Amino acid sequence: MNTRAPGEQSTREYAFSSQDFDCVKKMIYARAGIALAENRQEMVYTRLSRRLRATGARGFGEYLARLERDNRDTEWESFVNALTTNLTSFFREEHHFPILAEHVRKRQPGQTVKLWCSAASTGEEPYSMAMTMVETFNSLKPPVRILATDIDTEVLAVAREGVYSLDKLESMSPERIRRFFLKGKNGTAGYVRVRQELRDLVAFRPLNLLDPRYPMRGPFDAIFCRNVMIYFDKPTQYRILQKFVPLLNRDGLLFMGHSEVFQHASDLIRLIDRTVYRPVVK
Repeated sequence: MNTRAPGEQSTREYAFSSQDFDCVKKMIYARAGIALAENRQEMVYTRLSRRLRATGARGFGEYLARLERDNRDTEWESFVNALTTNLTSFFREEHHFPILAEHVRKRQPGQTVKLWCSAASTGEEPYSMAMTMVETFNSLKPPVRILATDIDTEVLAVAREGVYSLDKLESMSPERIRRFFLKGKNGTAGYVRVRQELRDLVAFRPLNLLDPRYPMRGPFDAIFCRNVMIYFDKPTQYRILQKFVPLLNRDGLLFMGHSEVFQHASDLIRLIDRTVYRPVVK
């Protein structure tokens, strides 16, 4: 729909029609399961315009036709990266981490704890999980392995580096900062880097949650999938949960986002605490 007033000229660099937006919606849903709302049209234009410039495409029609012609085109990765929203922070939804700590304390001595962060973004969440494990076991080398995945390869590169501006740590205690981060000097002043011992606990891998099969092996003691399902419709949420549940221990925990409700999947998971679930044992 054209919402400009009569005679008003578009200031956009590229024409972007409602048909173009509908095409983008269908493509990102098929590729990544993301259901774009109608009010995201301006966001889509802004983010994909950068890809048009980078690829030299003369318009959205040409750019989208290129993707539709070849499902293996390497530009697909950049297309998905551009439309993925990455909002995260250290110890976001802080009430989850004491629950995680108490849960792993119940593991048998000598058992390796396996955790999965399924939407790692720029790394703050898996590193928060790693810090929690170090504190729980009071060791920089706890018996813990953390898998951290994301569909966006660009944010995974940031996560692997483990470098953050100091303002990202504003809500963290001085004790945690001293224990887990190295402050930059001279040219890197104002930045910190996650300590190597913490980074060694986390393996970052690309993964599309819509992939028909997941390459990892369970069982995991806990899976974090927080504030991700809100971008999927309920049938897609259900399909993802169907793949999560077999990868969890029978008493494993599934940590979800505060705005996500799963009454439609009550046959798969049951709520045991605030936004914390367990598999339904059958």
